[in-house]
Amino acid sequence: MIHTENKKTMKTLILLTALIFIKSFSASTQTKVVKGYVTTLNDLSVSNMRITAKKAGSAVLTDSLGYFTLVTRDKDILQITSREKVFNAKKVRINRRTPDPLMVQIKFLNTPENREIAVGYGYIKESQLTSAVSQMDGNRENFCHYTDIFELIKGRIPGVQVVNSGREPEVIIRGISSLNASNAALFVLDGMVVNSIAHIRPCEVKRISVLKDSSASMYGSRGSNGVVLIETLKGGDR
Repeated sequence: MIHTENKKTMKTLILLTALIFIKSFSASTQTKVVKGYVTTLNDLSVSNMRITAKKAGSAVLTDSLGYFTLVTRDKDILQITSREKVFNAKKVRINRRTPDPLMVQIKFLNTPENREIAVGYGYIKESQLTSAVSQMDGNRENFCHYTDIFELIKGRIPGVQVVNSGREPEVIIRGISSLNASNAALFVLDGMVVNSIAHIRPCEVKRISVLKDSSASMYGSRGSNGVVLIETLKGGDR
């Protein structure tokens, strides 16, 4: 009699264990369809952004309205990236409180080159980007407290050296790699390659940025030491 009861108890324990295992397995493999939008510069839709669900292994691209639909797993992590590094990558954790639709705001890395890439790869329409950037530039910093253009470059761009060499200082982006050849960066002023920028007053500068590595390759061998892009205020923009 006792032996029979022990058998029943064992069967009950095995059944309970199996049920617990099935329930936990089911919970771990539970899927969730996430819908959302990717925007930048406050409310500008971003197309062709890659959305990847880390656990589920699924991936989609946002459409012309920045919209996406993706199958995820429980407690999944969405990775939002662009083909070219014109936006900061972003991660979003999926849970029960994830809103529907999910609104993802990503940061646009605002440089003249990135604006060209963003339009070229179909992330943002040119007219929309131009409008959004001009609104952003309307709140630009005042560069007038810098004494000259070289102090401005040194003060605004981390890791860049300004070396006093000859009649005009040189801007070194990559460091000194050659004792004989020039290590100076290329200057591009309002879209034109120039030999000197010493005449530019900081108050005239609208935007300043640096290109290096592969992003400077568009200027060929001249950009091998990096490129300093300077955009000035012109005419009615002042």
